Amino acid sequence: MGRASDPRRPATPGASEPPTERSPRYFPPQTYRRRNPLGRIGRAGRASVGRLSGSVRSLFETGGRGFRDLAITHAFSVAADTLTAIGLAGTLFFAVPSAEARMNVALYLLLTVAPFAIIGPTLGRILDRAPTSTRGLLVGAAAGRGILALSLLPLAGSWWLFPAAFGLLVLARIHLITRNTLLPLALDEPRRLVDANARIAWIGVLGGGVAGGLGIAIALVSPIDGPLALAGAAALTAALVGRRLPAPDSSAIRHAVPGARLPELHMDRSVHMARLATAGVRASNGFLLLLLAFALREVDAQLLDFGALLGASGVGYAIASRTVPVLSRRVSEEPMVVAALSITAAAAFSAGQWFGMVAAAITAGLAGMAWGTAKLAFDGLLQSQVPAERRGAAFTRSETLFSIAFVAGAIIPTALPLSVTLGLILTGFGALAAQIVYVAALLVPPADRSGVPPRGSQPSELP
Repeated sequence: MGRASDPRRPATPGASEPPTERSPRYFPPQTYRRRNPLGRIGRAGRASVGRLSGSVRSLFETGGRGFRDLAITHAFSVAADTLTAIGLAGTLFFAVPSAEARMNVALYLLLTVAPFAIIGPTLGRILDRAPTSTRGLLVGAAAGRGILALSLLPLAGSWWLFPAAFGLLVLARIHLITRNTLLPLALDEPRRLVDANARIAWIGVLGGGVAGGLGIAIALVSPIDGPLALAGAAALTAALVGRRLPAPDSSAIRHAVPGARLPELHMDRSVHMARLATAGVRASNGFLLLLLAFALREVDAQLLDFGALLGASGVGYAIASRTVPVLSRRVSEEPMVVAALSITAAAAFSAGQWFGMVAAAITAGLAGMAWGTAKLAFDGLLQSQVPAERRGAAFTRSETLFSIAFVAGAIIPTALPLSVTLGLILTGFGALAAQIVYVAALLVPPADRSGVPPRGSQPSELP
């Protein structure tokens, strides 16, 4: 019997040979079934959600249990900061006339520096002499912020707002310093610290972005109480998760002698220069944000416009948190700080030519990207160069300098109503000058106090 009469193969009328899988006339039977488009969309949606959840889970779990708990704590802490800023912005910035708004913002900026007069001399010594208290300080700061945020609900509009805001700023700085101190100890194995800093920064951006969108939506209904209530809940959640953090355990802690004098804090010349350059980026960041904010207020911008400005800055910081790990595999930290100054100068010069709402958002985004690049690069450089037993003091001094730089830059457009074009041009020239000075300092070899030429240098030959 021929192959055409084989009942196991489908027959095509008028064909001498039955179709095969390679034949253009062959169609598998399942193609004739009616496909449900909603089912395909559902399967695609489930697959996308699965990939997204896998990426988020990998983002948190890469680094071990200690890093995961620290990252969750940081995400809720950033969410609390974002919601608090949204709640206070309606009181300090938009709900009052322009002159009073400038006075309120100036007072708030001064309050951001004042916390370091309290924590600067003491926190570094506490962290260096009692490293195991780092976790307790982080948890206590988060719990205190939650309680203060909730206590602000009946105080909106009264002078008690500023003391409560001052307490929030003090506790926020304590969280930031303790988190930076704990990060190298929370990793399960030695890793590139720039990558770890960038990963936890990206997690903070995600937490702040979700909280910011939710806070702005709630602020349309309840401008102050809604965001502050959510901020209190987020801070208390950060405190609960922070209790699961492992106690700091390092060789410096295990071999610390009670009552022994701590070694002198010594930072390399590269760390000193990078810190000063990063402070320059932070000063430019503060100047640009406040300059753009008051420029938008003069054209009757609303809360959503101000939220777009902050959102653009957050997006820029998020981009930096994704690009810095890639750059760190190819270049060292110092060129990344130089690139941050270049981005700031380019953004300011460009926005001065065609300023508007779109230009303001792009400039804020580039300023956030520059600050994220410089900060993440500097954190990695400091964590790798400073020994574990002195990181607390090093981070306290660095964060103090960065906060002073931000306020010094932001207070100028707050106190002086500058034209936006002039302010952008001044920012561009300032960032360009800082870049030139920093690059020149990097090119100069370090001086050797002993009189011996640096390693690798050749003595000059006389003719």
